[in-house]
Amino acid sequence: MDNFKAFRVHNQDEKIVARFDEINLDQIGVGNVVIRSVYSTINYKDALAATGAGRIMKRFPLVGGIDVAGYVHTSEDSRFKAGDPVLVVGRGLGEEVDGGYSEYARVEGDWIVKLPEGLSLRETMAIGTAGFTAGMAVQRMEDNGQAPGNGPILVTGATGGVGSMAICMLAGLGYHVTALTRSDQEAYLRSIGAAEIVDGTKLEMGERPLEKSLWAGAIDAVGGKVLAWITRTVQPLGNIASIGLAGGHQLETTVMPFILRGVNLLGINSTYCPVPFREKVWQRLAGDLKPTAMDVIANRTVAFEDIPGLFDDYIKGKVTGRTIVRISDD
Repeated sequence: MDNFKAFRVHNQDEKIVARFDEINLDQIGVGNVVIRSVYSTINYKDALAATGAGRIMKRFPLVGGIDVAGYVHTSEDSRFKAGDPVLVVGRGLGEEVDGGYSEYARVEGDWIVKLPEGLSLRETMAIGTAGFTAGMAVQRMEDNGQAPGNGPILVTGATGGVGSMAICMLAGLGYHVTALTRSDQEAYLRSIGAAEIVDGTKLEMGERPLEKSLWAGAIDAVGGKVLAWITRTVQPLGNIASIGLAGGHQLETTVMPFILRGVNLLGINSTYCPVPFREKVWQRLAGDLKPTAMDVIANRTVAFEDIPGLFDDYIKGKVTGRTIVRISDD
C-alpha cells in the first residue's frame, strides 16, 4: 500500500505539535483489522490532545481521533471481511493507540462494532463517543431502576456533545429533561428535547449536606462543584451518571446523600466497556435511543484537512453540538 495521510500529535522537546504526516501501515498501531476510514468526529478530548491543553495521549507520536467509521480493508479476524461497514468509538483510540484521524486505521477485532441495522456510517459518527457515552449512561441508569415516571432528569454541560445527545435520547424515551447550561442556547436546547432550562451562571448551590430534592436522576458532564451539588439535590434512590470533568476533577461532598437518600453515583467510561454491553447499547442507539434531532445536534460536517483550525473553539467552549469529519468518500 502507498503512503497515506494521518493527523499525528508529536511531543517535540516537551512541546505538543500536531500536523498531517504521510505514513504507511507499518507506522500505525497494532491490530488484526485495517479499516479504510470514511468518517471521524471532533470531541473535546480530541481538542485537548491536539493542542496540548490536556494530558490525553499516553505516548507520541500518535494519530489523533477517538472515533472512526468506515469499511474493512483487510482482516485477519474471521468475524470481519473486506468491505464490511464498521465503527470503533473510544477503546483508547487517539489516547493509547493510533486513532481515527487517518485515511487508514489499524485496530483489534474486539474493538469493532459492525454497523447496526438502522444506522448509516455517517450517523454512527454523528453519535460517536459522545452519543455512545450518553447511551451508556441511560442504560446504566435504567438498569438501576430509572424510569420516566420517577421524575425529572437533570443534564449538565447541556450544549456539548454528550449533554446534547443525552437530552435528545432521554426526551425520546419520555423523560422530563432539565438542561443546565452557562450559554445562551435556549432555542437549541428546546429543539432537541429540553423541557426546562437552568442558567448555570445564576445557580444557587447551597452548603448543606442535603439540599431540597429536585431531580429523579442526572447525567453530569461537568464534575467538580456541580456534581457535588447534584449529589445533594437528587431524590431518594435516584441515579447520577458521572461522565466528565470540565468543571474540575475533585468531588467534595459527604456520604449523607448515599446513606440517607440511597443516591447512586454511576461512573461512565466508554473505553473499558465490555463487548456485550457495548453491542447492547449500539443496538439501542439504532432503535429507541436513536436521537430524533440528530441533524440538529450534528450540525457541522468538515473536511479532513480543515480540522487543525477547529480545535481552539472546543477548548474555549464555543462549540454547540457535534462535528463530523469526512475523511474519504463513502
